[in-house]
Amino acid sequence: MQDKITTLFKAIADPTRREIFHALVIATSALSITQISNQFEISRQGVTKHIKTLEHAGLVHIDSMGRERFCNANAKPLEEVNKWIKFYEQFWDNSLQGLGDYLDTKKA
Repeated sequence: MQDKITTLFKAIADPTRREIFHALVIATSALSITQISNQFEISRQGVTKHIKTLEHAGLVHIDSMGRERFCNANAKPLEEVNKWIKFYEQFWDNSLQGLGDYLDTKKA
């Protein structure tokens, strides 16, 4: 599971990849790599590299239709990141509650 989360974090660590993923999530249909590339001031080859990283993490699915390749977002893998964050959220909630309880006993 850790390798999966590491791959996901690496994929979403880059702001351009997050923007590409966001564009795909809000699109009403699949976007071609050309359509995605037109939204960024980097080369098509650069966009393709970012998309491949997202695909490797399972966040993007690519379908070929003729000479064009179309991308769809897949947010399901982010559930793993959400579980990881929730674990630490619970840890901090418990720690802060314990600190609050301790401080309350010192006031009395």
